Amino acid sequence: MATLLFIDTAGENALVGVSQNNLLLAMEENTTANTHANFVQVAVESVLKKGNITIQALDAIVVTMGPGSYTGLRVGLASAKGIAYVLNKPIIGLSTLALLAKTAIETKICAAQDEQLQIFSMIDARRMEVFGAIYNKALMNVQPEQAIVLDKPYMEQLLLNGPLVCIGSGVTKTKTLLEHPNLFFLSETYNLQTCIELATIKFNAKAFEDLAYSSPAYIKDFYQKPASKD
Repeated sequence: MATLLFIDTAGENALVGVSQNNLLLAMEENTTANTHANFVQVAVESVLKKGNITIQALDAIVVTMGPGSYTGLRVGLASAKGIAYVLNKPIIGLSTLALLAKTAIETKICAAQDEQLQIFSMIDARRMEVFGAIYNKALMNVQPEQAIVLDKPYMEQLLLNGPLVCIGSGVTKTKTLLEHPNLFFLSETYNLQTCIELATIKFNAKAFEDLAYSSPAYIKDFYQKPASKD
């Protein structure tokens, strides 16, 4: 089994942890916005000390690749690359949307649905837009990560394919669009245990990121304000 270091700076809160043999040994969390860059290195030292793990004993560095905070993703990947480069260890990249989908799959709502179930992972963007992807109950991606403008017709079209479970920070705006007996909303988010489970699968498959060329999944690099009609 692997000894893994986790760095997640994709969201408002940042998480750093260390696991061994699928067991989370130690974790640090930062809840102060715009301070993830200062938090990560200190947190790495802290979790390794708490977990009684030397940095040389790490088998891989795990980092969330997004989508998420533009600045946060840059901070997390840069930190992961720096550690991996010095130690000559591989990087495992995790999708925040896949992590949300895995979290949803493990809930009672999803367990009660048939194989036609769709899991709509969504991260809030601007206005009625989300960064989203759709997965099935086997955690296979059936609609790739992309920027999606939410409206009632779009949601109704999705529901033609089967029950739909929405999870992530975009849920609040989605609830305002329509009510439907096959439409469900989850308030849960992923945690480091979910990261451990997906990272272990990738580690065993040797599904590593390219240290030199990997980049965060920004989906959109920037938001351009529409031109005025005046």
